[in-house]
Amino acid sequence: MLNACFSSINQLPVTDQKRRTAGENELLLQLWQRSQDGDSVAFRDLADRLYRSMFNYAYNFTRDRDFIKDTIQELLIAIWVKRRRIRMEFVSLYFLRSLRNQLIQEFRRSGNSRVFFDVDDFGHLSDYHTIEGALVEEEILADHLYKVRSAIEDLPRRQREAVFLKYYEGVDNEKIAEIMQINRQSVANLLFRALTALKAQIV
Repeated sequence: MLNACFSSINQLPVTDQKRRTAGENELLLQLWQRSQDGDSVAFRDLADRLYRSMFNYAYNFTRDRDFIKDTIQELLIAIWVKRRRIRMEFVSLYFLRSLRNQLIQEFRRSGNSRVFFDVDDFGHLSDYHTIEGALVEEEILADHLYKVRSAIEDLPRRQREAVFLKYYEGVDNEKIAEIMQINRQSVANLLFRALTALKAQIV
């Protein structure tokens, strides 16, 4: 199954991944609370723990590594400066959503032509539960994982972004919608189209 396939990429079953995500968030919240009190060491630890996810997420938008590094640096500085006024429940989601907004701002300011802000013209699918069922029912052999990775690179940017959040970061559809600033139905549509395209390429 595609869900199992992506779990194999992460080397964790979906249930274990969710448990890991909850445990990580608790630790990140502790670091964030210390950061709010002015503990710069805790903030550096927090940034180090989130940096890889932020970089990989930004890579869905652009292949310009220097642009990504600069944008993340600007974001971390901004969050540190505003830390006392920021309230968050899920730390990694707050940072990823903020990074998305920062990328858009930096792109508009710099006119960087290597940033991919294409519009994904996805169709309407009315039955959300049917979509969820379709995601579970699709089957791909585990030994084709290398093909999955390659096929993901060929997806439209917004589909690739949704797949990354869902299957690599373990984010649920509601929170993906919040990060991507779209509704939950649109997230399901993106995932459905992405997984349909992946099956067509791999099976």
